[in-house]
Amino acid sequence: MSTELVGALGILVLFALLVLRIPVAFAIFVVGFGGIALLDSLNSALSLLASETFTIVSNAELIVIPLFILMGNIATESGMSRKLYDAAYALIGSVRGGLASATVVGCAGFAALCGSSVASALTMGRVSLSEMERFNYSAKLSTGAVAAGGTLGILIPPSTGFVIYAILTQQSIGRLFLAGVLPGIMLCLLFVILIMVLATIKPTLAPSGPKTSWREKQQGLLGATPILIIILLTIGGIYSGIFSPVEAAAVGAGLTILFGAAMRKLTLASFWRAAQSSITTTATVMLILIAAHMLNPFLALSHIPQALGDFLIGLDIGPYGVLLIILACYLVLGCFLEGFAMLVLTMPIFFPVITQLGFDPIWFGVLVVLTLEMGLISPPVGVNVFIVKSVAPNVPLRDIFKGVMPFWLVMIAAIGLLIVFPEIVLFLPDTMMD
Repeated sequence: MSTELVGALGILVLFALLVLRIPVAFAIFVVGFGGIALLDSLNSALSLLASETFTIVSNAELIVIPLFILMGNIATESGMSRKLYDAAYALIGSVRGGLASATVVGCAGFAALCGSSVASALTMGRVSLSEMERFNYSAKLSTGAVAAGGTLGILIPPSTGFVIYAILTQQSIGRLFLAGVLPGIMLCLLFVILIMVLATIKPTLAPSGPKTSWREKQQGLLGATPILIIILLTIGGIYSGIFSPVEAAAVGAGLTILFGAAMRKLTLASFWRAAQSSITTTATVMLILIAAHMLNPFLALSHIPQALGDFLIGLDIGPYGVLLIILACYLVLGCFLEGFAMLVLTMPIFFPVITQLGFDPIWFGVLVVLTLEMGLISPPVGVNVFIVKSVAPNVPLRDIFKGVMPFWLVMIAAIGLLIVFPEIVLFLPDTMMD
């Protein structure tokens, strides 16, 4: 049996295990370990397991994952995320479509704390859906805004998606964080514009909310001051070069705990819940990374990445044609696989092709993460859609999927803008880190 055939069979087995709902980390590990043992030897597989596990868990840069996750969980437990939504609500909630726009802005702000799309959708869904229902918003628009707004969590730094991409491709986490800022702001603004256009075309979708006085606006901003300070210090510290991403994560987590305790909103019980949730999420991510470093050598031994790269380049459709095919693959895979699983499965195959074609790996990383966001709201798996469904059980699942489709199309347009104008991605990392 040829090595390429073994590699192809391994990938098919991996997809079969994922379809059977075997946990992602275990499915990847079984295929990677078994493939290395088959193509090389059992001793090689065992040796690689020991060395790669130690290498991953001793990587100091990965400390950003538990610290940023903890920061987001503490912010949720102490009510800071609610204050962030209240501030956005006070500022723009009175305009037509303002409550949905406030939800998107709140998701963007919360994303700058936790870096998790699921956490953003769940948190903002809990605090905003009831308000939009009270003011007779269309269920499709309100749930679509929450699900789509939550996807900003994987693009606006600190993003766990960027961290995983950086580890898998040996890129700079700091440069990736900088590269995600302008695209994240752009996508947030595009979502807000979409909501306003829809509300203007069909006013019954999103009636105007109650007007707020200047005093209420000031109180809303005052309530969000702690979370805004944390965002400015942590993310601003990275951009200004004061902190490394690891140091910024530590500062952010520490400040969130201190503010929560000072406001008497963080109890020992809520801190324990946040810590438990952070440990569980971190352990899941670490297991996936360890498994990924078993899968990569197997794919290398099978020559699958090289064969696929030669095939794509041999299509004679130009570098951008190959890029569009790769992004289309992510869109299709996003309908069935979770984002981290897609990164782990595809980077060993697609990244060598991208570098061979001469594309900037930082720019490609932002495109990939944005495409992963689309997978979070793509049927039939769409994780964020099911998260919103858990918060709004009375809204049919099909209505939520219909509600996210306009946002999905806007994300397609955003990808097009980033391809045509790569400077949107590269301006900050090129000017602030070179």
